[in-house]
Amino acid sequence: MAIEIKAPTFPESVADGTVATWHKKPGDAVKRDELIVDIETDKVVMEVLAEADGTLTEIVKNEGDTVLSGELLGKLGAPGAAAAAPAAAAAAPAASAPAAAPAAAADDAILSPAARKIAEENGIDPNSIAGTGKGGRVTKEDVVAAVEAKKSAPAAAPVAAKAVAAEAPVFAAGDRTEKRVPMTRVRATVARRLVEAQSSMAMLTTYNEVNMKPIMELRAKYKDLFEKKHNGVRLGFMSFFVKAAVEALKRQPTVNASIDGNDVVYHGYQDVGVAVSSDRGLVVPVLRNAEFMSLAEIEGGIAAYGKKAKEGKLSIDEMTGGTFTISNGGVFGSLLSSPIVNPPQSAILGMHKIQERPMAVNGQVVILPMMYLALSYDHRLLDGKEAVTFLVTIKELLEDPARLLLDI
Repeated sequence: MAIEIKAPTFPESVADGTVATWHKKPGDAVKRDELIVDIETDKVVMEVLAEADGTLTEIVKNEGDTVLSGELLGKLGAPGAAAAAPAAAAAAPAASAPAAAPAAAADDAILSPAARKIAEENGIDPNSIAGTGKGGRVTKEDVVAAVEAKKSAPAAAPVAAKAVAAEAPVFAAGDRTEKRVPMTRVRATVARRLVEAQSSMAMLTTYNEVNMKPIMELRAKYKDLFEKKHNGVRLGFMSFFVKAAVEALKRQPTVNASIDGNDVVYHGYQDVGVAVSSDRGLVVPVLRNAEFMSLAEIEGGIAAYGKKAKEGKLSIDEMTGGTFTISNGGVFGSLLSSPIVNPPQSAILGMHKIQERPMAVNGQVVILPMMYLALSYDHRLLDGKEAVTFLVTIKELLEDPARLLLDI
C-alpha cells in the first residue's frame, strides 16, 4: 500500500511553501526518517522525512512548485516496488535465462554472511548493489565498494548545495553571457519586508561611537579561562552588546515597545534578535528572555543559531517575535551604515568595524580602537531624546563594563 508524502503543517504566519530540493528520485530506496525533500518557506527550510522504509514511486510536486500546508508531494511504495517493474521488463526478452530472477528476488540466497554484516553495519540496502559473484551473488568486495561510494558522496553534496544557494554563477573572463535565477523565498521575503518598513515607518538614525578598549582588555584577560569554564564557549563582543542593550531597554522601555494599529504595546521582557547572514538570506533568530541570560548563555545561543543558519535548520519558532534587534555589519568590514528596523519592532542597533583612530583624551591625542554605533528607530513612537539617551546608555555601559555588574 502506497504511503502519501505530504507537506508539513505550516504555522499560521506561513501561507505556502516551495519545493526546494528532492533528495530522492523515483525508484530510489528510502529508509525510515531519511530526508526526502526540502520545503522552503518565507522564513525557514522545512525537511520532510520518510515515515517508513520503502521506495519512492512517484513525485507529484516538482522542484520550484508551490505547495500548501499538508498538500501531497509524492508517494512511497513498498521496498523494492519500483525496482521490480524494470527487472520484470528486462526478463521478458531474456526468456533463456530464468535462473537470474530467483537469484535477484531472494535476498538471502545472493548475499554471503560476511557481506550482509558489513551492509547492515553501514546502512546499505543489499538490493541496491550489483553482484559480481557467481549467479549474481553480492560479494564482500561489492559491499565494501558500495560503502566507500556512500562515504564519498556526502563530501560533494554540500559544495553543490552551497553553489545553488549562493546563486553566484562563475563566468569566464570576457564572457558577456547572463544567467537569470529566481530569488529564494527567504531573500524575496527580506526584500519585501525591508521595502515595507521604509514605506510605513518614519525611520530615523542616530549615531555615536564607543571606545572598545575596556571590552577588548577584559576579553583578552579572561577569554581562555572563560572558554575553559564554559565548556568551549568562546567569549566574543556580541554578548557584551546584548547585555548592554538589555539594560538600556529596561531604562528606556519605549524602545522595547511596538505599534499595533493605534495602540502601543509595551513588552515586559527583552527578546533580542541577532541578525545572522546565511546562504539563503538574512535571518534573525531570537534570544528569548535575554535579561536572564549570562554572557556564556548568550554566546552559546548565538553560536548555535549561527550553525543552524548555515545548515538551514532554524525553526520558525526560533525566528518569530523579538522586541529589539542587533545587527553586526562589522564582521564584513562595514565602518558605518544605517540599519533598517525589523517591523513591528521600533528600533535596531547596528554594530560596525573596530578601527584604531586618533582621539582626544584629557587634552592628549591617543590612538584608541573605536566603533561607530547606529540606532535606527521609528520616529512615530520614539522621540530623539529617548533614542539618543538609549544609545548613550549603551556607550557608557560598554566603555565601563563594571557598570553592567553593579547595575549603575
